[in-house]
Amino acid sequence: MTRDRLYAAGAGLAVLVGASTMLVAVVVRPGSWLAGYVSEAGTSGQPFALAYRCGLVLLAVGVGLLALALRRLAPLAMLLALAAVLAGTSGVVPCTTGCPLPPHEPTTPADVVHTAASIAGLVTLAAAMLVAMLAKDLRPATRRLAACALTLTVPLGGSLGMTMLLAGRGALGASLERLLLVVAVSWLIGTSLLTLLRNSVKVESWQMTPPSANASRR
Repeated sequence: MTRDRLYAAGAGLAVLVGASTMLVAVVVRPGSWLAGYVSEAGTSGQPFALAYRCGLVLLAVGVGLLALALRRLAPLAMLLALAAVLAGTSGVVPCTTGCPLPPHEPTTPADVVHTAASIAGLVTLAAAMLVAMLAKDLRPATRRLAACALTLTVPLGGSLGMTMLLAGRGALGASLERLLLVVAVSWLIGTSLLTLLRNSVKVESWQMTPPSANASRR
């Protein structure tokens, strides 16, 4: 197994375990797991707050490993690396109870940092999807997967942003956020799997020099 495929395997596993850990933390917290922002599971006082934050950091590590697996495509790798840093920041700096967001609720500096990192991370991930979709050096399956993910991410992300700005906390925002995260995680795992199963980056095949060409050089 090549180093790139090892990185891809680690990326897929880290994202899967990290996202699963976050899901458990969200489900077991008091109240309906379909209500409120996902990040509320990582706030102080929640039963699995530390597990949620660790899961998010592990997911960030997975994104970083995927960047290493695709490092031959510099623009895509740079975007994935930036998304990994932003996701890690979101995990290390949790929001306060309820994850209050402006302009509807008073916020703290930690809330602003957490929210900004989370939003910027998803925007960066969407940019990475766009680059992957347009990258001619990627295999068709990888490009199609990126296209599907981007097609879902843009309307979901736009709708979530407008909902957060105009309506604030609510069932609609919670549903949109969860759908957006499912798309993002699915794309990361799918891209990791495609890179693992076969090298997603095209490499020009080595061609033997025809015997006649060798003879003509003599």
